[in-house]
Amino acid sequence: MKLKKLIAVLIGAAMLITCFAGCGGGDKKEADKAAGSDENKVVIYCPHPLAFINPLVEEFEKESGVKVEVVAAGTGELLKRVESEKANPLADIFWGGSLSTVKPKAALFEEYRSVNEDHIQKDFKNVEGSITRFTDIPSVIMINTNLIGDVKVEGYEDLLNPALKGRIAFADPSKSSSSYEHLINMLYAMGNGNPDNGWDYVTKLSKNLDGKLLSGSSAVYKGVADGEYAVGLTFEEGGAKYVADGAPVKLVYMKEGVISKPDGIYIIKNAKHMENAKKFIDFITSKKAQTLITQKLHRRSVRDDVDAPVGLLPKAEIKSITDDEEVVNKNKKAWLDKFRDIFTSVQ
Repeated sequence: MKLKKLIAVLIGAAMLITCFAGCGGGDKKEADKAAGSDENKVVIYCPHPLAFINPLVEEFEKESGVKVEVVAAGTGELLKRVESEKANPLADIFWGGSLSTVKPKAALFEEYRSVNEDHIQKDFKNVEGSITRFTDIPSVIMINTNLIGDVKVEGYEDLLNPALKGRIAFADPSKSSSSYEHLINMLYAMGNGNPDNGWDYVTKLSKNLDGKLLSGSSAVYKGVADGEYAVGLTFEEGGAKYVADGAPVKLVYMKEGVISKPDGIYIIKNAKHMENAKKFIDFITSKKAQTLITQKLHRRSVRDDVDAPVGLLPKAEIKSITDDEEVVNKNKKAWLDKFRDIFTSVQ
């Protein structure tokens, strides 16, 4: 009887070993499939316009065979999702958002440097480990040429013209990274390099907004292009597409000074499709993708071997100014709170 029990135990152990060995191959794939795992995809949270991301997504899918799922919403909303889901990430990549907006949340993202890092311009290299730059974006003023009439707009000061009251498109900087970049830009430009001295201008501009604060970046450039607003505070590519398409709009680079910053693409920490996320980062920083970005999508490349976009003002002709990144990162919440208080108080 003891012998029979021993034989049964040995047979059971052998079956268990066979199971573990088999799970390393096709059986594991079937088990994963049954559990809902799909390794051949990547899920991306992205605030960019679909017209911008679709050509890149389609090229990546064709080249890699990886399926891309895009969830589109505002930068602020998507960042909150990433933070709330950190114990169980539902996306693999956060694609978009200015560095000023995302850097304070850098702990949410995985360290990864693309295979193209050697060809990234010196100022745009991933020195942090988790922040890959992929385009260079100046802040601009977008003007509807059919609506502006004889009102001259060459910079921030001109937006205080009473003739523009209620006709200026600007998004809530707590929800729109491009509007937050404009807030930083105007603080430094109108404060002559000292952001503390720029708040008087912000107060005057808030009065001229006449209680109108839009919900996201796209509402700004669409609102100007569609004739809802005469002018808008936006980012270069948001307006450049309409210029290229022949819409009655033009871009103005503020005479008081323009801050041009890269935006980024980031792998979410503990992403479920990590290898595919890395493939996407490598693709988006490749010469092929960066050339598509400059030639078809009206943005400036971060690579050192891709020509500047045709039709955009050369960087050498823009009055460029800089901010202090450490000061900006430290004061983000305080500046957003102060803007909200000012905007609310002047209405």
